[in-house]
Amino acid sequence: MIRMAVAGVLGFVLIVIESMIVIELKGYHGIEFGGIAPFVSVWAMNFFLVFSILTQVTNWYQNRVGFENGEEDNIY
Repeated sequence: MIRMAVAGVLGFVLIVIESMIVIELKGYHGIEFGGIAPFVSVWAMNFFLVFSILTQVTNWYQNRVGFENGEEDNIY
């Protein structure tokens, strides 16, 4: 649940950052997304990007902490 909430918030933050980059590169004064549907599409793309990154970071952290304590779940 925490990953989903963080991914939702960071998805909007990424939209702002991406918009500011486009504004600076193109010399625009603002960006129009063309409606709610394109905006939600961009947000969903950013949400899943951040969610997948957070999932990998969580797995990496759990594996790192587990191996330091000697609690290895891997049977290989």
